[in-house]
Amino acid sequence: DKVCQFANVLKNNGVKKGDRICIYLPMVPELAISVLACARIGAIHSVVFGGFSAQSIADRINDAECSLVITADGGFRGNKDIPLKNIIDDALVQCRSVQKVIVLTRSRTAVSMFKGRDVWWEDEIRKVETMGNPECPAEEMDAEDVLFILYTSGSTGKPKGVVHTTGGYMVYAGYTFANVFSYQPNEVYFCTADIGWITGHSYIVYGPLSQGATTLMFEGIPTYPTPGRFWDIVEKYKVNILYTAPTAIRSLMSFGEAPLEGKDFSSITKLGSVGEPINEEAWHWFDEKIGSKKAPIVDTWWQTETGGIMISPIAGVTPTKPGYATLPLPGVQPILVDENGKEIEGNGVNGNLCIKFPWPGMIRTTWGDHERCKQTYFSTYEN
Repeated sequence: DKVCQFANVLKNNGVKKGDRICIYLPMVPELAISVLACARIGAIHSVVFGGFSAQSIADRINDAECSLVITADGGFRGNKDIPLKNIIDDALVQCRSVQKVIVLTRSRTAVSMFKGRDVWWEDEIRKVETMGNPECPAEEMDAEDVLFILYTSGSTGKPKGVVHTTGGYMVYAGYTFANVFSYQPNEVYFCTADIGWITGHSYIVYGPLSQGATTLMFEGIPTYPTPGRFWDIVEKYKVNILYTAPTAIRSLMSFGEAPLEGKDFSSITKLGSVGEPINEEAWHWFDEKIGSKKAPIVDTWWQTETGGIMISPIAGVTPTKPGYATLPLPGVQPILVDENGKEIEGNGVNGNLCIKFPWPGMIRTTWGDHERCKQTYFSTYEN
């Protein structure tokens, strides 16, 4: 209902299929609602992580020529208030394409509202309610129509807008979620990522929801107000599956045993690691302290450009080994090649990891610059 409601808000503000929408929100339910409302009407969302600077936002808005921005007055990160709307105002000085800004009330920070451009989320929802909350039929989409753009932080040059499409991406996000986590109906699943990154897109929003899973999101950082924050959430919502990053695990390990004392981890049946290789020490701590040595750990290798998990144990099926992502998922064909692109075989060898054959969730192009996509991902080694 909320998604339909906000999809109508977008339509009322002139959004149509194919338009690009920049979303710069904290980790609140309205972020997921905005993403799904865009998908419902065929608008292309470009979510920007709530920690980025005005310049980074301006670059991303201009590259995709976004016509509308969804933001909040502010957000909370640890003990800091992030003035999201003020940052957007600074960014928009450089952006000619933006016609409208929808502002959610979150932190009650004082903001300037520009007449004719800025509108409050709550006022816009009330207009839709006054219309009697009409249904918003889902837009008919081709499998290869663009679903979203997600920028990978350009360490070199301007940021790359990774493009994922409607059919393949959703199929792959759903397939990998259901299988890697061996998801069972009614399990409570908690991925601690931010929706501003691909992990949040694939494994907080699209993957779990496409499979009818219960997905949990949190705002803030794992160590505030106390380093027991994750464990309080696990206990309160009886979390069954916890998917987090080695950085978070190491950070929480550094607080010692005290934050774990008296916490109930009995609901945990499966654990997952994402974002970087996990070191053995962190793996064992996660296994013993959080999983009570009875919850398989899926150590997942993938990236923004793959759309979903590529190499990982399947929970309860694949034998696990600390620090190893184990085997490719069914259908994924990884190979190692030397610097000349020649395939290297056998064990105990080093090489460059390539994928031999396409899969549904792979990057389709970089927004507005297909040549860059070819150069970056497909030109280094033949075939």
